[in-house]
Amino acid sequence: MADLKTTFEQAVAASKQLPDKPDNMTLLKIYALYKQATAGDVEGKRPGFTDMVGRAKYDAWAEQKGSSADDAMQAYIDLIESLK
Repeated sequence: MADLKTTFEQAVAASKQLPDKPDNMTLLKIYALYKQATAGDVEGKRPGFTDMVGRAKYDAWAEQKGSSADDAMQAYIDLIESLK
């Protein structure tokens, strides 16, 4: 577990230094996996249609519902590695 957490933290740092900015769908996936890994399942009400960014983030995070923190961390690490 400690090794996964350390690798996850390294991937978070690496995500800020990617050679190219990922497209919006990839950015949403990165956000959703990070939130699932650090905060668990999404809670609260879905933002209204006037908050399109908030709504997209909420929906992306909600797709990860039920994933364990470890699974989300590993998926995040794999995704960041694929973008390097």
